[in-house]
Amino acid sequence: MSIATTGRDGRRRLRALLPPLGVAAATGVVFAVVGTIDPNEPGHYPTCPFLWATGLYCPGCGTMRTIHALAHLDPVAALGLNPLAVVMVPFLLFWWGRWVVRAWQGRSRMTKLAHPAWLWAFIAIILVYWVVRNLPFGAFLAP
Repeated sequence: MSIATTGRDGRRRLRALLPPLGVAAATGVVFAVVGTIDPNEPGHYPTCPFLWATGLYCPGCGTMRTIHALAHLDPVAALGLNPLAVVMVPFLLFWWGRWVVRAWQGRSRMTKLAHPAWLWAFIAIILVYWVVRNLPFGAFLAP
């Protein structure tokens, strides 16, 4: 393998890593902003439009306060605000890591990161969580 090929391959790999690194950077910015500007204080962030319009919690209600709690290393408070978001963190890190590895290996972006059955299961979990957290017996899931 020539030096020119190695240099070209290195640039290709670095270019392939830009999207997952961009997602990591954006996630870091979100954690920094939400960790700094407390969503528990009124007036900093808009109200959830679904909660405002219906009075019901959406699957994401409490996520900003959860991010704030995680940024301050308080997983117990985070679990009380949006347990689904906290439970999803390891899965999201796994999928992100898998994306980085596949990008580094030069695999096509069209390569599936998860089997469709896992994606449908994830959607089903979100829908069940959405309904249950708005029922009387699921009040412990409300933020």
